[in-house]
Amino acid sequence: MTTAPPCSPAQSAAARRTTYREVLAEPRFRLLFVTRVVGVTAGSLRITTFSVLVFTGTGSALLSALAFGAGFLPQLFGSLLFGSLADRLPPRALIVGGFLVEGAAAALLALVRLPTAAGLALVALVALATPVFSGASARLVARWLSGDAYVLGRSLNNLASSGAQLFGLALGGAVVEALGPRQALAIGAALNLVCAAAVRLRMPRVPVEREEKGDASGHTGGGAVRNSLRGGTTLLRDRAVRRLLLAQWLPSAFVAGAEGLIVAYTGAHGFPAGSYAILLAGLPVGMLLGDLLVGRLLRPSTRERLVVPLIALMGAPLIGFAAEPGRLLAAVLLLCSGCGFAYGLGLQREFLAALPERGQGQAFGLLGSGHMTLQGVGPVCFGAITAASGTGGAMALAGVGSLLTAAWVLTWRRARPTAGPTA
Repeated sequence: MTTAPPCSPAQSAAARRTTYREVLAEPRFRLLFVTRVVGVTAGSLRITTFSVLVFTGTGSALLSALAFGAGFLPQLFGSLLFGSLADRLPPRALIVGGFLVEGAAAALLALVRLPTAAGLALVALVALATPVFSGASARLVARWLSGDAYVLGRSLNNLASSGAQLFGLALGGAVVEALGPRQALAIGAALNLVCAAAVRLRMPRVPVEREEKGDASGHTGGGAVRNSLRGGTTLLRDRAVRRLLLAQWLPSAFVAGAEGLIVAYTGAHGFPAGSYAILLAGLPVGMLLGDLLVGRLLRPSTRERLVVPLIALMGAPLIGFAAEPGRLLAAVLLLCSGCGFAYGLGLQREFLAALPERGQGQAFGLLGSGHMTLQGVGPVCFGAITAASGTGGAMALAGVGSLLTAAWVLTWRRARPTAGPTA
C-alpha cells in the first residue's frame, strides 16, 4: 500500500479554506478595504452626479451618457500607456495620489462652472490615471495576502465595489435631491480627501525594491509610456495570461450588455414606474450573494472546479428573456445571473500564478481597466441589436455569448496538463 507524499507548507496554506474574518484581521488589508469602500462610493457619486449636472445644463441625453462613460472607457488606454508606473513607484504614494487626484477633480467640478467639453476632458483624464492607482493597491493585496486569503481578499474587494456602487448611486440621488449636484460633488471630494489622509497616516511605507522596478518584460530603461506599452504587450502575448484576462473580461461584458437594456425592457413592456430600479438591483445583489456563498462555504479546489458552471449560470438565465418574462420573473432571472459572478474567485490563484513577478501592478491595472472598458462597450453593442431582435431578444443573445465563453473556457482548462493553477 502506497501513501501520498506529505504536502509542503505552501501547498497546505494554498489548499486551506480561509475565513473573511481572518482576512480582515490583517490591519494593512483592512485599511485598503475600508478606504476602497469609501473611495468607490465617492467615485460613483462623482460620476453619476456629473452626468446629472451635464444633463441639467445641456438637456442632451447623449452628452449625459458621455459624461457617465467618460469615467470608464479611457481606463484601458490608461493601463496600456501608464500601467508600468504601478510597479515602478512607491504604492503608498500612488494610492494617496489617486485619492487626491479624484478629490481635486470632484472639487473642481463642484466649484467651477466648466464648459461641458472641459468637464468631460477632466473626467477622462482621471480615468486614464485610475489603472495606475488601482494596480498599486491590488499589488499590495497580493503581497500581504497569500493562498486562500488572497482569493478572499479579492472577493472582499469585489463585494466592496458592488456594495459601494449601489450605495453611491443611492447617496447621489438623495444628496442631489436635497442639496443639488454641486454640493453632492463637494461631498465626494471630501470623502476622497479623508481616504487620502487615512492611507498616508495609517499605512506603512512600502519601498519599491530594486528588483521590482521595470515592466512586465523585465526592462527598466525608457520612459513610462514606452515601458507600459512594452509591459502590456508582453502580458497580452503570454497565452496563459491572455486567456485568463479574457475569461474574466468576456462574461461580465456580455452581462453588462444585457444590464444596459433593462431600462428599455421595462419601458417596452409597460412595467410600473420605478420597476427598472428593482431589476437593476438584481445583478449586484446576486453578485453579493454569490461571492459570499462561494467564498464562505466552498473549499479553494471546489471553487476552481466550478468556474465553468458559474460562467454558464451568468448566461443561462438571460436566455429566458427571449420569452419576454414579466417583472417578477425578470428580477429572479437577473438575480440568478448575478450569482454567477462568483466564478472569478476560482480564477484568482491561477491568474496570480501566471503573472510575471515584476509586472503584477500593471497586470492588475489591465485586468480592472479591461473590465471597465468592455462593460462600457457591451451595452452599446447589444443596444444596436435591439432594432432587429427587440430588447428581450438582445438580452437573450447576451446570455448566449456568456454560454459560449463558458464552453471556450472549458476547452482550454481541460487541455491543461494539470487541474491546479499553472506555475
